[in-house]
Amino acid sequence: MGRGGRSYFVQSGSNGKEEFVDYYELMQISPNAEHETIQRVYRMLAARHHPDNPETGDAERFLRLNEAYRTLSDHERRAAYDLVYHTRQAEPLRVFELKEFQAGIDGEANRRMGILCLLYSRRRTNPEHPGVSILELETMMWFPREHLVFTVWYLKEKNYIRQDDHSNLMITAEGADYVEEKLPSNKTLYKLLKASELGATRSERDVNWHADDQPYPSRAENS
Repeated sequence: MGRGGRSYFVQSGSNGKEEFVDYYELMQISPNAEHETIQRVYRMLAARHHPDNPETGDAERFLRLNEAYRTLSDHERRAAYDLVYHTRQAEPLRVFELKEFQAGIDGEANRRMGILCLLYSRRRTNPEHPGVSILELETMMWFPREHLVFTVWYLKEKNYIRQDDHSNLMITAEGADYVEEKLPSNKTLYKLLKASELGATRSERDVNWHADDQPYPSRAENS
C-alpha cells in the first residue's frame, strides 16, 4: 500500500480520477502466471521498451512495466493486487456504454466486434484459459445475456467463435483474422485493444472512446 493506505497500483489519471492499471494485460500474461514467466516476460519487454532503445523505446510503458514487475514478483504485493484485480474484473468496460453499442439492430455490428475483441484479447493474454463465459460478457459489456443471444449465435454460425467443454466462448483462428482485418476501420474498438497494451481498458486513462479523430493504420501499413 502507498501513503495514506492508497494502493501503489492505483494511480491518478489525467482527469484527476484514480485509475487501476491491469498489470496482467500490460505484460500480456495470464493472471495465473508463475514467477519464472513474469521474470522472463519482464526482461524481454523491458529491453524492448527501455528509453535507450532507439527503435522501440517507450518511457511510459517502461515505467509501467517496472511497476508491474515490482508488484507481481513480490508475493505479498501480488496478493494485495489480486484482491483489487478480481474486484475490478467484475466492473463493466466503459467503452460499451457508448451509443455505438446500443441494444437493437443499430448496434449489432459493433457488439459483434466487441465480443470478438474481448475474446481476442483473452486468447492473447491467457492462452491456457482463453474461454469467456456469457456471464463475464454480460458483466464486461453491460448487456443482459438476452441481448447477446443473437450476437453469439451469429458469431458461432460464422465460425468466428466456438464453445469449450465448459460452454465458455473462445475466438477461432477465423475470428482472429476477422478482427485483425476489420479492426483498423473501427476506431472505438481499436482504442479498446490499444488501451489494453498499457493496462488501461478499465480506467479513464487518456482514452477518448468517441471515434472522431485520426484514422488508424491498416494491416498493410503496419507490415
